[in-house]
Parts: sequence; C-alpha cells; structure tokens
Amino acid sequence: MFIDEARIRIKAGDGGNGCMAFRREKFVPRGGPSGGDGGHGGDILMSSSLSHNTLVHFRFNPEHKSERGGHGLGSNMSGAAGEPATLKVPVGTLLYDDNTGELIHDFARVDETIVIARGGRGGRGNQHFATSTHQAPREHELGRSGEERNYRLELRLLADAGLVGYPNVGKSTLISRISAARPKVANYAFTTLEPNLGVVSVGDWPHVNSFTVADLPGLIEGAHLGHGLGIQFLKHIERTSVVVHLVDVSDGSGRLDPVEDFKVITEELKSFDPALAKKPTVLVAAKADVADPAKLKKLTAMAKRRKIPLYTISAVTGEGIEPLKYAIADLVALHRPINLEPEPVAATKLKPHYPPPAPSSRGRG
Repeated sequence: MFIDEARIRIKAGDGGNGCMAFRREKFVPRGGPSGGDGGHGGDILMSSSLSHNTLVHFRFNPEHKSERGGHGLGSNMSGAAGEPATLKVPVGTLLYDDNTGELIHDFARVDETIVIARGGRGGRGNQHFATSTHQAPREHELGRSGEERNYRLELRLLADAGLVGYPNVGKSTLISRISAARPKVANYAFTTLEPNLGVVSVGDWPHVNSFTVADLPGLIEGAHLGHGLGIQFLKHIERTSVVVHLVDVSDGSGRLDPVEDFKVITEELKSFDPALAKKPTVLVAAKADVADPAKLKKLTAMAKRRKIPLYTISAVTGEGIEPLKYAIADLVALHRPINLEPEPVAATKLKPHYPPPAPSSRGRG
C-alpha cells in the first residue's frame, strides 16, 4: 500500500518530579536536605531511512510518545532520564507543522536526524533551595511537561526522471521494459493508481550508468483542479531532474490531435508548479507499431519547432527503447544536482541523562 501523506500527534516525555528528603544517618547530625532532581523526559527524534518507502506505518499508528523521566530520590539521587524515541521516515519526506502549515524540515538525504519534540526538564529537589538562613527547605519542583506537537508528513519520490502523459499512453509498459519494475499493465485508463519506481541501467560493465525513473498515474485536463487523480501524484514529479512526456500517436487513444495532448498535459504541469514546465523534457511518440502517420508527422513538426528531442518507440516490440534510455541517461547526468554526496549532519543534541550537578554553595548547616 503506497501512502504518501499522514498526520501524527507526538508527546515528548514529561520531566520527573524533584524529591523532598532529608539526610538522616547515624553520626551525621544536621544532615540537611537531600532530595534528588527528577530526570529529564525523553525527546522525540525523526530520522530519514532507506528501509522505508511509504508512510503507511504512520497512517495506522498516528500517536507517538517517549518515556517520561524518573522522579528524584533521597540521598541526592537523581531520577533516570527518559529514553528518546526515534521515528523513521522515507527519504524525500517533508515535515510540516499541522497547525501553522510551516515547513519544519525536508528529509532530502539519508540518515538526517532532527529533534521534533523536546522532553520536559526534571524538577529540582529540595537540596537546591538550602541557604544559610533556610537550612531545612521543603520546597521542591515538579517536572515540566514535554512538548506536544501535531505534524503533517508528505512524501515526494526522489526520482531522476518522471514519466507523464494521458492515461493509457504506455507509461507502465515502458517502465517495465527499461527496468525491473513490474507495474500493472492493462488496456484501460487509470490502470496505475500509485507511482512506481524503477532503476534503469545503460552501458556495458564497467562503464555502467544508472538512473531512477518514476511512472506516475495518468493526468487529464483539469488535474491541477482535482480532476481525475488530481494533484495527488503531481507533487511526485517536483523532485525529478527530467520529464519524459509520452504521447499516443495511434488511433486507439480516441484523441485526434497529439500536439493538443502535449499542450494540455504541459499546461497542467505549469498550473500546478510553473517550475515543472521549465524542466528538461524528452518527448516520446508511443505505440509506434500502430502509429497513425499523420499524427506522428504533426508531432514531429511540433517537436522540431520547439527544439524538443523526440523519440519514437514501441514498448511492445522494443523499437527505439535503447536510444531513449541513453538519451534520458545523458540528460539526467547533465541536469542532476551536483551535490550527490550526503551533507554531514550536525550531531543531534539530546537532553543529558542526568540533571547538572547542584551548586557548590548549598548552605548546609
């Protein structure tokens, strides 16, 4: 099940209460206050991981808590700190504050870790309240509450190239021919109901180049307004480096003008995000084995006028598949972000396991 959106509620651990106690030992007159501090509550962290590829584990488990801190004890013993909880998300996840809509973090790389809720501070024991004039204090602090947050998670696939086009133009068949992905292929519209990822390799060993391609569900006119599958999957193309636009040039599509098909889908991408229309585009005339010569000629003329590279393929017979793979690989290599190596992530600062030591001037009698 592909789940790309989820809402979660999190609660960091509360701090433990400070203790009120007095030291009573034989041969230790006037032992003074000895109440220990409460432990800090556990933080809640979020980390990106390659072991997850959807947000399904949050859809059915939306509430998460971390351990609270232990209460302080006598003999100046501090309570145990609560253990932090770490939530794993797929690479490509966007974390939003569900109340304000603010983007908190973009997990664009592997093993990025941030603190999304701080645990409460432990309360001080009565040992901290002793002074020269108040040597037997009975004051002590309660632990503070851990932070509570409501977040919205949104997953956007990280692919080098994205296949777009009208429903049933052959996107799923193409990705099944150029990669090991095995999406559902059938002769009806909206066969693909969720994005499919595939890894494509070109060249011979040891000079092998590879890139990832995403097969996105078919678009129709008005998709940016919610028609068809709407914008549910348009967001997944925002991170791609190259757009591979498939146009059906056969008579089986039921649409008469392939140029108009190209313009409609391009306009939908532009309406959703103007930056999508500026991405490098490869135009593919699909179903060449049953192509209408007039449609193919009209699409070729348009591509030539706009200086868009056009490749004629048949995913059924394999015609034109290899040149297309190499063309996409070259374009991806040219426009892929330069910084491919993960940036060093600063060490995440967690709460200390024990409260800081008490001041030296406790004023014990």
